Amino acid sequence: MDLGLHGKTALVVGASRGLGAAVARALVNEGATVVAAARSLDSIAAWRSQLPADVAARVIPAQCDMADLAQVEALAKLAGPVDILVNNGGGPPPGPAADITLAQWTSQFQAMAAHLFHLTGLVLPGMRARQWGRIITIASSGVEQPIPNLALSNGIRAAVMGWSKTLAGEVAKDGVTVNLVLPGRIHTDRVDQLDGAAASKQGKSVDDVKTASIAGIPAGRYGRPEEFADVVAFLASERASYMTGSRLRVDGGMIRSI
Repeated sequence: MDLGLHGKTALVVGASRGLGAAVARALVNEGATVVAAARSLDSIAAWRSQLPADVAARVIPAQCDMADLAQVEALAKLAGPVDILVNNGGGPPPGPAADITLAQWTSQFQAMAAHLFHLTGLVLPGMRARQWGRIITIASSGVEQPIPNLALSNGIRAAVMGWSKTLAGEVAKDGVTVNLVLPGRIHTDRVDQLDGAAASKQGKSVDDVKTASIAGIPAGRYGRPEEFADVVAFLASERASYMTGSRLRVDGGMIRSI
């Protein structure tokens, strides 16, 4: 299936590793030019070096810390006209809701939500003018079923979900789609970190925590980053032109609600 991404420019935030890197690779393999943004350019260079030379030439590494407003604005300028924006806010530290300080809420909201909203606002006018655009935000299954000990993530990503749905209704007539993708337990460094934190908190081994987690996933395993990235690539495509205002689960059936 031709996804119609040849000649399109995508900006992928948090593209150094994990889900962001997988999405960046999927989009460039489908023919897009990808501005891959992250704090670590070395990590981007590592996965870029594994691509065929002609494909790697369409990956443009860009250094950006989403907590730094000046860097966010510089990123938008460097990227130029963007057809596809993949927002990926990273994961905040774990912790219970009762223990989160005001400073933690404020700093994490800036990096994970406010600056993400601002970046979208910077690239959106060009999309509307061209009557074509895709805004895809990587969130978490925690927006549908809050994850214990991830209060910062649950709270902030719920705000991002409300923003995404609101924006979708405002720009649909301009040919711009806005969707949210919810990963479940996808095997990334972030999930390994969370499993390690849970093991420490519960006094169990990491293997025991993983076994218990997998027991709650009908697919019987953690997902692969490439499986998640393929769904994002479809949402970014010409073929997904009538999908907007949605949240799509990629979780192996983990969330049991309809």
